[in-house]
Amino acid sequence: RLISLRTSWMRAPRQLHSRLRLMFEAPDMDTARELLGGIIADFADRAPKAIDRLEEGFDDAMAVMVLPQCLRKRLRTTNCVERLNEEIRRRERVIRIFPNDDSAIRLLGAVLIERDEDWSTISTWLSIGNGSRLVNRARQNPCLKPRSMSLEG
Repeated sequence: RLISLRTSWMRAPRQLHSRLRLMFEAPDMDTARELLGGIIADFADRAPKAIDRLEEGFDDAMAVMVLPQCLRKRLRTTNCVERLNEEIRRRERVIRIFPNDDSAIRLLGAVLIERDEDWSTISTWLSIGNGSRLVNRARQNPCLKPRSMSLEG
């Protein structure tokens, strides 16, 4: 739904784009709903298809609002998927010809395992001898990066 929503607003007026960006960057769900109401009121006549799609897909598109704000953009956009595809294509170009399907699946598995390790680095880094206080801080605030944390406070 999110992709069809994006396709619809590519054809919509430029002012709608900026208003949608504000809605997607809202600090909480109540603010996002208020902004949605204003968008619907202002653009229902000028971009009815985009507004229909927006109303249909609003809850799905805003599902990331339950996450901490620092993680929202990373999970709301398709940047992670695009980077993953780029990495798979880069490695595929090195190999060029796969001898069988299993070798291609092993390559995909290796890339996905690396990506999973990248995402879980914080908890791994924290759990290796840096004290339980630091691990608890990371669990309370998943947005902290290993370099920005210290044993104080």
